[in-house]
Amino acid sequence: MQHDEVIWQVINHNHCSFKARTQTQNFCRNAYNVTGLCNRSSCPLANSRYATIREHEGTLYLYMKSIERAHMPKDLWERVKLPRNYAKALEIIDKYLEFWPKFLVHKNKQRLTKMTQYLIRKRKLALKVREKLVTMPAKQVKREARREAKAEVAAVLDKAIEKELLQRLQSGTYGDIYNFPVKEYQEALDKEELLEEEEEEEEEEEPAVEYVEYEMEDEEDLEDFQTYTDKGEDVEDEFEGGHASDRSKPGKRSTSTWDEDVTDKIRKRKKKKAHVEIEYEGEPEELLQGAV
Repeated sequence: MQHDEVIWQVINHNHCSFKARTQTQNFCRNAYNVTGLCNRSSCPLANSRYATIREHEGTLYLYMKSIERAHMPKDLWERVKLPRNYAKALEIIDKYLEFWPKFLVHKNKQRLTKMTQYLIRKRKLALKVREKLVTMPAKQVKREARREAKAEVAAVLDKAIEKELLQRLQSGTYGDIYNFPVKEYQEALDKEELLEEEEEEEEEEEPAVEYVEYEMEDEEDLEDFQTYTDKGEDVEDEFEGGHASDRSKPGKRSTSTWDEDVTDKIRKRKKKKAHVEIEYEGEPEELLQGAV
């Protein structure tokens, strides 16, 4: 037989692993405690007839314990699923706890109210977008850093192998005998073929002909250019009519002297400052009166 009073005397005066002592009041850490307080009426161990409400993955259940199943610990508690509707859940509590103590019925209804409210708040918060803090273990961070370093070294090594392979293929170190990795060897051959195709395309393309218009800076330069061409033609006619030995005679001038004369004239004219004439509208007397 189970004696509730004896159990409570042992728990209350000796030791209880679920008891949490504070300066003001004692609390109970047992998951089946309906109020969370450590007292005679709320203790789930010292009451052979007991009921409470628990939540499992967002669903509420009514747990009940009776003295008829005290000899079967695995079947000591039975549970009933409560609907999400608050009014229907109250009806089920009244149905199953109809002849139970009023204290347990009242405390279970209070617990149902509080748990229903916090489940509603939980669903609303789940719909909001919030930041989630995730811890990163130090060992995992170090392991990933080591793997990244090894991957970088492997990538550099692959590039070095490809570069060395290209150099050996171009120089023909081993002739027709190759014992290189197949993947790097194929990539090097593909690159070599692409380079050859680009060189052939560049050789086949013919240079395009472009026509550029000659631009004169000033009209004076254009007049000098015309006089220079006329004089140059006269000099060429004289050279064609005479002999090659006549070019060194003092009476005739060569084309090089004409080039020097023309360039000197152009330079002198550029050095001269341009004279700017300002024209005024109206008579000068009116302008003077306006200035006074």
